[in-house]
Amino acid sequence: MIQATNIPARRDGLWRHLAAAAALALIFYVAGFWWIEHRRAAKGPWRIKFEADAAGRPSLEISQHTLGILERVDFPGDKAGRTNVVEVVEFNEATTNLPFGEMLMQDVLYLPGTITLRLAGHRIEVLPRTLIIDKQEHPWKPGDEVVVEGKN
Repeated sequence: MIQATNIPARRDGLWRHLAAAAALALIFYVAGFWWIEHRRAAKGPWRIKFEADAAGRPSLEISQHTLGILERVDFPGDKAGRTNVVEVVEFNEATTNLPFGEMLMQDVLYLPGTITLRLAGHRIEVLPRTLIIDKQEHPWKPGDEVVVEGKN
């Protein structure tokens, strides 16, 4: 007669494997999210200083520190809606309120991104590779000044 022996049942540790897989997925998710968010904001935002003198003549000072961009755009023949304005706007998130002018489009998914605005009848596109005013490209030249004639 064969005698049965008590062999303990083998525990395969299913819950332990599931917990390890969940912890590993969480670690990869957090690390991936941190890396993507760091890459998104690494270069920093555009900074635009909106200025209007006592006569209401608008000008912009566009800067981006990481790309080494600092350029001034003057509109001597145009008028802004306000006078005596000096206000700096950082475009690191969706911005709709500008001191003067109108925001047409903004892409800040990866900074510095792209900004398109309308100011005194002119369409201004700020891109990392160039500045476009009324469909005319102006290459970035640090410390340069662009004078835009009035729209008549």
